[in-house]
Amino acid sequence: MKDSIFTKIIRGEVPCYKIYEDERTFAFLDIRAVQPGHVLVVPKAQVDHLEDLEGDDYSALMATVKKLMLHMRDELQVERISLRVEGFEVPHAHVHLIPTNSIGDSISEPYEVSDDELRDMHERLMF
Repeated sequence: MKDSIFTKIIRGEVPCYKIYEDERTFAFLDIRAVQPGHVLVVPKAQVDHLEDLEGDDYSALMATVKKLMLHMRDELQVERISLRVEGFEVPHAHVHLIPTNSIGDSISEPYEVSDDELRDMHERLMF
């Protein structure tokens, strides 16, 4: 399998605004965000479908998702952190964490995030 863009990000070959990393997971700001502070959480193991992750990798991914949801909700003072799992654009399992105050926030169209916004969110959300 060809390395995904996420695998290249994890290895440091492609720059990102990293929010969190442990031995099994990696989280970074989405540069095509739906809302400010939109984060992607990925397993370090490159697997196309979330349901095909090994049990330990799946558990680690979901533990990281929960940890970041709590952190983001507190830091960004939003009503909820919406989860989205799609996987159509990048063949590497990933979970979108989208800060929301209403149902419409999580279904907005993606936009290209400015460098200033990325830097600001990185400072606020970095673990």
